[in-house]
This record gives sequence, C-alpha cells and structure tokens, in this order.
Amino acid sequence: MTLKDKIKLLTQLQECDNRIQDILRRKEIGPQRIQALMGEIKANEDRLREMANQVESCKKDRRKTEQEVQELDARIEKSHVKLSNIKSNKEYTAALKEIDDLKRLKFNTEDKIIHVMEKCEEMDRGVNTQKQLTQELLIRFERDKKEIESELSLLDQDLKGLEQKRDDLVKALDQDLCKRYLFLRERRGGMAVSAVIGGVCQTCHMGIPPQKFNELLKGDAIMNCPNCHRIIYWGEDKDFGASQEVI
Repeated sequence: MTLKDKIKLLTQLQECDNRIQDILRRKEIGPQRIQALMGEIKANEDRLREMANQVESCKKDRRKTEQEVQELDARIEKSHVKLSNIKSNKEYTAALKEIDDLKRLKFNTEDKIIHVMEKCEEMDRGVNTQKQLTQELLIRFERDKKEIESELSLLDQDLKGLEQKRDDLVKALDQDLCKRYLFLRERRGGMAVSAVIGGVCQTCHMGIPPQKFNELLKGDAIMNCPNCHRIIYWGEDKDFGASQEVI
C-alpha cells in the first residue's frame, strides 16, 4: 500500500467518524425535541387547569353575590312590613332611611354581579382559547413525534452502514497508523487529519514552514502539522481533489 493510499484511507476514516459523530449528535437532539414538546404541552395543560380554577372561583363569587342580593331583598321586604306598623314620625323616617340604604346597597351589589359576570365570561373565553391551543399542541406533538421517530430510524440505518464501513477502513489501515490517528482524534477535538492548501493547514489555519511544505509535496512520509500536530496531506493534489465519499 502506497503512502497516498494510506492517506486516502485516513481521510475516509476521518470523514466516516465525522458523519458518525454528527448522527450521534442528531440522535440526541431528537429525544430532546420530543421532551421539549411534552414540556410545552404540560405547561399549557397546567395553565388550562389554573384558568379553569380561576373561572370556578369567579363563579363562586357570582353565586355568593347573588345570594347577598337575595338577602337584601328579604331585608327590604321585612323593612317594608315593619314600616307599615310604625306610628311615630321619627321611627318612620328612620325606617325609610334604612330602606333607602338597603336599596342602595342592593344596587351596588347588583353592579358587582354584572362586573363578576363579565369577568367570568371573559375568563370562559380564555379557557376555550387555551383548550384550542392545547389541542393544537397535542396534534402538532403527535405529528412531530412521528417525524422525529422516522428520522431517528433513518439515522440508525445510516449509522449501521457507517459503522460497518468504519470497521472495514480500520481493518485496511496499518494498525500503528490507526493508533496514531485515534490518539490525535481524541486530543484534537475529533479532527486528526487535515488538508494543507496554499501552504496553510485547513484546520488550525496556520502556515506550514516552506521546508516542511516541500517535504509534504514529496510525499515520502506521514507528516504532522507543526502547529496543531494533526496528520496533514497536500489538499491540492489532484488525487485528493475529489470528495472523499465513504458510503
């Protein structure tokens, strides 16, 4: 196997590992998206329960206020009966004032009922809107969940193919070189191999010294970038110009 063949295997292995890493990342994102949707639904359901409780509390206030009006009506009626039995002007005047005070209180309480009714109606509309929103979220959740699960299934298929291809590449590669690649990949953020174009390492973006660059062009040995220490190859070589497809 020529040195160029070894470099080709390394670049294919790097591409394969990159794609595997990307799939694993996307596989993590899928369940996170589902969890986020579930959290959104739960938050809306909690909000709906809270709003429903507020509506019930409002209706209780309305019933209580209506009861107060009924009690005032009974007191007014009782005061009218009492008025018919009063003989002195002083008591009569006091009874009339009491009736007027009760009627005024009843009027204010009835105003309160109208306010509470309007508030309850507004809250009922809010509950209906929230119910519709929650229902729409549930529909969207089921749709998105199916899409995410389908995407995860396709990712699993791609991952299986890539892992098989990776095994084949590792078997075809010199084991000492493979260990060197794995060592660098672990310590260089997943990137162990880098092209050099225009005399510049395309990963660390540092220039390669002229003497080192000339040695790289000769292609007599596996070389490392003097700056980031990744395995480097001449990216402008026509044999490396095409995309390194792995599957």
